[in-house]
Amino acid sequence: MNTAKKNNLKSVAITLAVLFLLNVIGSSFFHRFDLTKDKRYTLSPTSLNIIKQVKNPLSIKVYMQGDLPAEFKRLQQETRQLLEEFQAYNKNIIFEFVDPLENKDESMDNIKELFRKGLTPINITVDDKGKQSQAMVFPWAIAVYNNKEVNIPLLKNIMGASTTQKVIGSVQHLEYSIADALNKITKEKQKTIAVLKGNGELQDVLMAKFLMQVRESYHIGPFTLDSVAKNPTGSLEALEKYDLAIIAKPTETFSDEEKQVLDQYIINGGKTLWLVDQVAVEMDSLYNSAGATLAYPRDLNLNDMFFKYGIRINPDLIKDERGSPIKLATGEQGSATQFQEFNWKFAPQVYPNSKHPIVKNLGGIRFDFANPIDTLKNGIKKTILLQSSQYSRKIGTPAEINLNSVTEETSPTDYLNKGNIPLSVLLEGSFHSMFENRVLPFDQKTFETKGKDSKMIVISDGDLIKNQLDKNFQPVELGYDQRSGNLYDNKDFLINSVNYLLDDTGLINIRSKDLDLPLLDKEKVYENYTVTQFITIGLPILILLLFGVLFTFLRKRKYSK
Repeated sequence: MNTAKKNNLKSVAITLAVLFLLNVIGSSFFHRFDLTKDKRYTLSPTSLNIIKQVKNPLSIKVYMQGDLPAEFKRLQQETRQLLEEFQAYNKNIIFEFVDPLENKDESMDNIKELFRKGLTPINITVDDKGKQSQAMVFPWAIAVYNNKEVNIPLLKNIMGASTTQKVIGSVQHLEYSIADALNKITKEKQKTIAVLKGNGELQDVLMAKFLMQVRESYHIGPFTLDSVAKNPTGSLEALEKYDLAIIAKPTETFSDEEKQVLDQYIINGGKTLWLVDQVAVEMDSLYNSAGATLAYPRDLNLNDMFFKYGIRINPDLIKDERGSPIKLATGEQGSATQFQEFNWKFAPQVYPNSKHPIVKNLGGIRFDFANPIDTLKNGIKKTILLQSSQYSRKIGTPAEINLNSVTEETSPTDYLNKGNIPLSVLLEGSFHSMFENRVLPFDQKTFETKGKDSKMIVISDGDLIKNQLDKNFQPVELGYDQRSGNLYDNKDFLINSVNYLLDDTGLINIRSKDLDLPLLDKEKVYENYTVTQFITIGLPILILLLFGVLFTFLRKRKYSK
């Protein structure tokens, strides 16, 4: 055996030894390398903790397979790659992609079954070089674990956005959607929420969609303040067993005893979510022969309580140029009646400016007869979550609200230095009791003047949590406006608020993750279709041919000598 062969064998042996050593090291240490600029496939610590909870087989069925439009193929690809990341950390997670429309004989039965489970398809228009066609897509998945099942929405609705923009927004929320679903079916409920009753709050059917969503993650139950009159101390002790109290659009005055119970609940660390209307006016009252109604201040006897905590809800209305669409009948009555869409300025569409995790990356949120909030200096940290646009102003009450106001003309000078009015505020810190240095409405041995660190969110519109009812008096999706057909982000905002108040901030932080998802500009592609074809298909083939010719030439030149 000559020296050259010995050296070659030595090199091969060293290479095999190095590869074997690397394989041993690789099997002992687990790490995933994410080379994307925005770390798109790097799972957050929250997701990794949720994955660790999966002790038994968890199956995920994704209903995005088959002949999909280009944008949804990208969403399908991103979903598959992210699920592969989940599976890499826990082999108990199993997923598959199925096409519910693959078998034409069974497709209708599949569609009906998916509808029954709440998985509604979307019909989109596919534009291929000017040729348009309709396609039905189910952007959903279902996760099953220990006989528990949860739906996973893969497409985020973004009002007024194109399909491409919706896909980009959906990819940003993909990790949150999957992690949230897995968290719901693997984690046992621990935190409890009280929905307060007894002061004319919203009926359950009018916030059913919100309650159903919250119930998937937390224990929830009604709590009436009626018992305060007979046993205030017992009512306080019972309320303190809950982690969060939701007060949704009260319409009746709170007694001082009820306020003391709520005050001491907050002082002892209880979290609260307030949705309060300081003006009495309802949209339904406008649909009469006059098309008008009277808006007047509502006395809930909460002003001094809020003032002590550091805010004030004024009994005014917000009129915003960035309003919501409303359809009204025009022309003569009868067969000549036509419906025209107008801008209803008393229903502001609010787009969050704050970078706080509660509202980051949220779309439009619809208010209805909202009131302005003032913040006061008292040592409590205040974060304005939502505010009206710069082209908005306050309307004092009592005031007549008339549908004819949709035709009024305005100019930017009408809103000079009047806009950006706070509509929702987060308060955090150690609150002082409103009964500090005051006579107590009822004797309380455990009374405290300064409390533990706590949080509350105040929203100056009780209707923000309200879902509409269809013609069969069944609740429709929270944030969906049947009059315009628009779906707003009310539900996501409220769920984020609940999660934040209950310290479940990990999932919120996933939602606020920023991704850079470049997609092809279809218009530019169509304009330069031949050039694009050559760059994407012809150029790679040409490079391979040139490489082959050059390699053959050099090889012949080397061995012909």
